[in-house]
Amino acid sequence: MTIAHRNLDHLPVLPGVYMLKDGNGEVLYIGKANALRARVRSYFRPDRAQSLRTRELARRSAAVETIVVGSGAEALILEANLIKEYRPRFNIQLRDDKSYPHIKVTVSEPFPRVFVTRRLRQDGSRYFGPYTSVGLMRQSLEVVKRLYTVRSCRYRLPKEAPARPCLDYHIGRCQAPCVGLQSRHAYREMIDEILRVLGGDTESVRTRVETRMQSAAEALDFEAAARHRNVLQGLDALSRHQRAYRLGGGDQDVIGLARDGELGTAVVLRIRGGILLGRETRRLSGLSDEDDGALLSAVASRFYLGSGREGQAELPREVLIPAEFEDRPLLEGILSRAAGRKVVFHRPQRGDKVRLIELASANARHTMEDRVTALEYAADRADEVLYDLQNRLGLKVVPRLMACFDVSHTQGTDVVAGVVVFRNGEPRKAGYRRMRIRGGWGNDDYRSMGEAVSRYANRLVKEGAPVPDLVLVDGGRGQLSAARGALGSAGLRETAVASLAKREEEVFLPGRRRPVRMGRADRALHLLQRMRDEAHRFAVSYTRKLRRRRTLTTELERIPGIGDKRRQALLARFGSVRGVRSASRAEIARLPGFSDVLATRVLTYLGK
Repeated sequence: MTIAHRNLDHLPVLPGVYMLKDGNGEVLYIGKANALRARVRSYFRPDRAQSLRTRELARRSAAVETIVVGSGAEALILEANLIKEYRPRFNIQLRDDKSYPHIKVTVSEPFPRVFVTRRLRQDGSRYFGPYTSVGLMRQSLEVVKRLYTVRSCRYRLPKEAPARPCLDYHIGRCQAPCVGLQSRHAYREMIDEILRVLGGDTESVRTRVETRMQSAAEALDFEAAARHRNVLQGLDALSRHQRAYRLGGGDQDVIGLARDGELGTAVVLRIRGGILLGRETRRLSGLSDEDDGALLSAVASRFYLGSGREGQAELPREVLIPAEFEDRPLLEGILSRAAGRKVVFHRPQRGDKVRLIELASANARHTMEDRVTALEYAADRADEVLYDLQNRLGLKVVPRLMACFDVSHTQGTDVVAGVVVFRNGEPRKAGYRRMRIRGGWGNDDYRSMGEAVSRYANRLVKEGAPVPDLVLVDGGRGQLSAARGALGSAGLRETAVASLAKREEEVFLPGRRRPVRMGRADRALHLLQRMRDEAHRFAVSYTRKLRRRRTLTTELERIPGIGDKRRQALLARFGSVRGVRSASRAEIARLPGFSDVLATRVLTYLGK
């Protein structure tokens, strides 16, 4: 059951959000559009070029609900909120990888508090983190509490207040702003300094603490001096951590992506004052046929927008992104208005900012590997070169399992094919296969390659064995076309296939007019060359073996009275023509079915 076209004709031609629902009223997909009617109708056109996911969504949809808004920016915000609320199965899903703790400073309160939280809310507070090391987070908070007299009570000052100070005042942990013993201005100055410390500026605070420690020591107040010394040690620990993560630059968020089929990971590095303060991770699912632009749009809009926004409260001036996406201008405008200053999304092309993108992407890849191989052995982790290869060839899946084919023959005779298998970038010799080409194609490498790939693919399907993520063939466009057709005939149309031509080391891909050219020092190219050379070695060794066997068999066939059984007996005993020629007449005569006469005849015909 699908939506009737007459119902689609009555949809508004206005910006807004649409929700596609099934017959039970469950929300399948939520999207936004500047013109709702055109966008929704596009799902139900009989277009064969549409992806399988889109066709399945159209088949299941029985109703559509639209919400008209005033602008594309409002549609973007509403879409992010509704997706978080309903989590439709056909939308890209973002989930927290883990609920890491943050230090929260309630700057919107007249007398702010500082405490640890795992829940981030859009309440005007400042959040610092996430802290992947709970020990470091506790150490940071302890430094703040020793250095500053921040209130720990939960009174809503100044509306609520106790009649007298609590124990924290008497032990020197608080100056009792609740009863007016500390002014709001003095308390706010202290909070501003705390924000600088948590934001990475420990040097200016360190100078002040050293002065206090020196004054206490000169006054013989050794207890106070010891407290200030402990604060300095805490500041030193924070400073060492920050120096280890000093990346240069200003206030930035850096987004990195990694994907493997339906799954993916997004990482947002939070850099403030050139210091890496934390990392946010989101697990992705339901990627299907989505390109990197759509994926990045979903990550950015839902990370920075929506009720209960899970991003940081303080927006950076710049967000570095690995790809362009459609909603970028809208998102920049929304975030700039929220921050009260310009916030830009920038895709760097060179320099240090590109290296920051690479760092974020490396973090995403490592997190992805932790997720994918959580139940596997560490040896099954994919190397970085596989992600490079995925990016170079535009593959949907990280090519953890790859098979490479090569055809070998001697001037059209002894035609064979070799198949080598690589798992996570290393040879897996248990999966190697070799076969004699039965079609009698002679010098026709295209047909021979098609037969080899077809037999191999059909065997995988029949046995239910794992299908390679990438099939590589030695050759050019002709071999590529033959391999692709063979995979399609076996029902493996979704399997990625490529060919590597020897002369220019170009990689040909289906549907692309121009080959992919990689630098000679590119690790991804080196891996493809290694696979191609291994397949060539394996196939050629089989051709040589058949040629030697054929030559040996031909010489023995010329001897009168020596049939198949006697020829096999000679080969089994002596191994080769040279071995037979080196044998004595008595040794040959002792074989089953032989006599002195036959032994003499064999040695005579072999020229001994």
